[in-house]
Amino acid sequence: MSERTKRVRVRFAPSPTGYLHIGGARTAIYNWIFARKHKGDFILRIEDTDAERSTAESIEGILDGLRWLGIDWDEGPYFQSANIDAHKKAAMRLIELGHAYRCFCTKEELDTKRDTAKALKQPYKYDRTCRDLSPAKAAEMEARGIPYVVRFKTPDSEDTLVFNDLVYGPIEKHYDDIEDFVILRSDGSPLYLLSNAVDDMNDGITHVIRGQDGLANTPRQILIYKALGMQPPEFAHMPLTLDLRKQKISKRTHGEVVSVQFYREHGFLPWALVNFLVLLGWHTPDDREIFTREELIEAFSLEGVSRANSIFNYRPGDPKFFTDPKAISINAHYIRTMPIEDLAGYVKEELKATGCFDPEYDGPKRHWFLETLDLIRARYHTLKDFATLGRAYFSDEFSVDEKAFAKNILKHPDLREWLPVLAERLSAIPIWDQVATEAAIRGFIDETGASSGVIINAVRTVVTGQSVGPGLFDCLVAIGRERVVKRLKNAPLLIDNHLD
Repeated sequence: MSERTKRVRVRFAPSPTGYLHIGGARTAIYNWIFARKHKGDFILRIEDTDAERSTAESIEGILDGLRWLGIDWDEGPYFQSANIDAHKKAAMRLIELGHAYRCFCTKEELDTKRDTAKALKQPYKYDRTCRDLSPAKAAEMEARGIPYVVRFKTPDSEDTLVFNDLVYGPIEKHYDDIEDFVILRSDGSPLYLLSNAVDDMNDGITHVIRGQDGLANTPRQILIYKALGMQPPEFAHMPLTLDLRKQKISKRTHGEVVSVQFYREHGFLPWALVNFLVLLGWHTPDDREIFTREELIEAFSLEGVSRANSIFNYRPGDPKFFTDPKAISINAHYIRTMPIEDLAGYVKEELKATGCFDPEYDGPKRHWFLETLDLIRARYHTLKDFATLGRAYFSDEFSVDEKAFAKNILKHPDLREWLPVLAERLSAIPIWDQVATEAAIRGFIDETGASSGVIINAVRTVVTGQSVGPGLFDCLVAIGRERVVKRLKNAPLLIDNHLD
């Protein structure tokens, strides 16, 4: 961080043209962490000047996504559209200072020049036709109502513009390679390059942390800063996020799987997603991957941001890994390890959404609810799993995993007779605990001469709907005597429906 500033001020400035996607979320997270680490300000600015594509729904989607992730902002949201007059004044000021000029070239004239350059297999660059128009001539043409754009006057020099990127290091750009670029359209509307730079100046932004695809704009924005007599902020460009085919992750190419809302709807914990997104392009020297909020703020530095593009290991068509497996693994870690009271709040919402939350889980059954969540969470990867794989603990309306039938767990011909009899045995034991249920089941196995594997696996499948899970006797106690007995008595019908 530069010593020239006493207080860090960074911003996240999304365009509200769709949902908050993971690339935008990562940019917001990096800025937010940087501000928190340096006890600075994180500013939210909505760049909504594209009236045709910007929508109120998209704006709310961005705000809601940030709130869900736990990314709080210190100022804003500001709206770029409110500052258009300031952008236009800046363009006029640049003309007055001799750093910009009115260009009256028509679209047809410019298209002809581009076509000529293409035919000659030469790169096109505006030839500065209007650069040296006298003020009087420009005023006369403007008075006649001839449309014009405002172009920035790139320094006429053989030197290079040099700046230091906090990720990529020293960057050089020859002035000859920068054409006189447009900053104001013929309809008077400012372009992004101008609006973004002016807003950053007005907001006192000290560090611009954004994606690597913004690097091409940086030399031109630095020229605007300097022409207006302002010191540019420091720049840090993050690597792009690519898929396995080395294509840039985007809304258009990858659809909803790159939406923050997608992860929310698919049972991700907010901080788990933050933790995963931070790792897309940043690492610590010890390759650590799990961080609390405080640990991440302490550990983060721009020096740890990689110059190499990161890979989002998205596997379309794979139902198990509907997104990057590392993201699922991190989410599973938090489900297994977070305080059970915190987890209960998230699971409550999931069970409510699927119609199997009992209000007593917040009252008389609270202790049972927490103990049950703690019992079953070890194998779960998302919050969805509690309402699908674990549904049998909270509702009598649950399905049996087809994998259990594929393993032929219920194929033994005597199970139709055995399981109802076992139900009667379990209904008669005086105490419903792990010791008593295990003793009853193992005693039944000894009496019938059945294989313990056949009985135990069948009981698990019929009672929980799953062929794997926590210890069977812990499961039976959690589900309760009444439900266990009822399900074992109904086992013949279940077996007939699936195997006959």
